[in-house]
Amino acid sequence: MPKGARRLLVGLGCLLALGWSTLQAREQVELVGLNVAGAEFTGNQLPGKHGTHYFFPPKGYFAAWREKGVRMVRFPLKWERLQASLNAELDPVYSDLVDKMLDQAAENDIKIIIDVHNYARYRGNVIGTEETPVSSYRDLMSRIAERWQQHPALYAYDIMNEPYGADDKWPPAAQAGIDGIREHDMKRPLLIEGTSWSSAERWPRYADALLSLDDPADNLIFSAHVYIDEDASGSYKAAPGSDFDPMVGVKRVEPFIGWLKKNGKRGHIGEFGVPGDDQRWLGAMDNLLAYLQEHCIPMTYWAAGPSWGTYKLSVEPRKGEEKPQWAVLEKYLGQGNCSQYGPG
Repeated sequence: MPKGARRLLVGLGCLLALGWSTLQAREQVELVGLNVAGAEFTGNQLPGKHGTHYFFPPKGYFAAWREKGVRMVRFPLKWERLQASLNAELDPVYSDLVDKMLDQAAENDIKIIIDVHNYARYRGNVIGTEETPVSSYRDLMSRIAERWQQHPALYAYDIMNEPYGADDKWPPAAQAGIDGIREHDMKRPLLIEGTSWSSAERWPRYADALLSLDDPADNLIFSAHVYIDEDASGSYKAAPGSDFDPMVGVKRVEPFIGWLKKNGKRGHIGEFGVPGDDQRWLGAMDNLLAYLQEHCIPMTYWAAGPSWGTYKLSVEPRKGEEKPQWAVLEKYLGQGNCSQYGPG
């Protein structure tokens, strides 16, 4: 392609991106959403069987959440189910299920963040190794954007969940993911997670290398995770102790928000959740959501999904009864009056 034509296409793409960003800025940002998990379940069974090893929302699922006021969903997907082998065409069965999920979301005015839930690995091999080249990850993200960039339900791409242990391999891999998406989609935000499990508390120690990422659409949002049990793992193996600090969630997210302010970046909390069996967890959750709202930082709760069973962080209603966590989440739905991602 001649250089002049290439510059024209890039310029048009940037104008489209600017138009999309301006439109987003005029809308109120939804500060509370959900992770609807299931499609990434049972990673040791590949490709697995839908309805046995992994699960997509049944008919009417999003309608129930939309009636409760939910408008934003982060939806985890499994790379190995999207591509049975590296650089292959997208799997028709799994991709069709993604199509149907997005269609159902669109019918209910729910926006979807597609999340590649792979921890910077393909079949256990870290991106940037001989087994999983960076070029193969770029290929995946290019194919995802090419297939779904026209879908009205698609809001953003979370390019990789919790790239722990990827260390210096992650920034060049993230750049490749950005480049792959921007081949086809110049308008949607890209959520960028960090190493060390994308920890909000540890974010400033590990994330400075991400400042060099280049997005031609200038639409990156940095996405951290926070849990408030003793080891911050989200396993919640023990009840809160006698010295439990109800501001623990705020304190764990402050380093992340401080980093965003220092560097003039926008932020998002991709995962946060607590058990519903102790009011101290719920009180700390309330304090954290109030703090995030004050700074216009959106959060998607971990987790919802119809196949969680008795998982203690699940906010999925059970036998028609709401979980205790829902009352706290509901309090912040549609609130905040934020026109853009913060910190504000």
